[in-house]
Amino acid sequence: MKITFLLTGKTESPSLIKEISIYEERIKRYTTYCRTEIPELKRGSSLSKDEIRQREGELILKNIKPQDQVVLLDVAGRSLTSEEFADFIEKRGVYGAKTLIFAVGGAYGFSEEVYDRADYKLSLSPMTFSHQLARLLFIEQLYRAFTIIRGEPYHHG
Repeated sequence: MKITFLLTGKTESPSLIKEISIYEERIKRYTTYCRTEIPELKRGSSLSKDEIRQREGELILKNIKPQDQVVLLDVAGRSLTSEEFADFIEKRGVYGAKTLIFAVGGAYGFSEEVYDRADYKLSLSPMTFSHQLARLLFIEQLYRAFTIIRGEPYHHG
């Protein structure tokens, strides 16, 4: 199974980039993994929130194939424990998901078309995090999920 982390905009903090990269390298021991960053919209300040969501949504959908399973990281999604998330990942692999895409939208969320395409919505927490920090939190949990699946000692839950 291939996992793609689909992001709207770039991670800007050098310290977050470093930490994210550490976990990404670790994840590559378990599965095929890539990060795809959709550039921020040019002249975005002249657009309404709905126009931004719509244009970002079009760019997100261009990166998704019909057979891909799509999980949106969304505050309105379902919260899972680390063990439940590991089970979620493992079941997708067992049942033949070729590509699992985890998508992070822009500051104003996802367009209706992206919501309609999603197979699942996942919430990291009922708390609100910056998009930058949410990336690190998610990638650490993805790594943790693989260590749980493999019974490795990283997770002490």
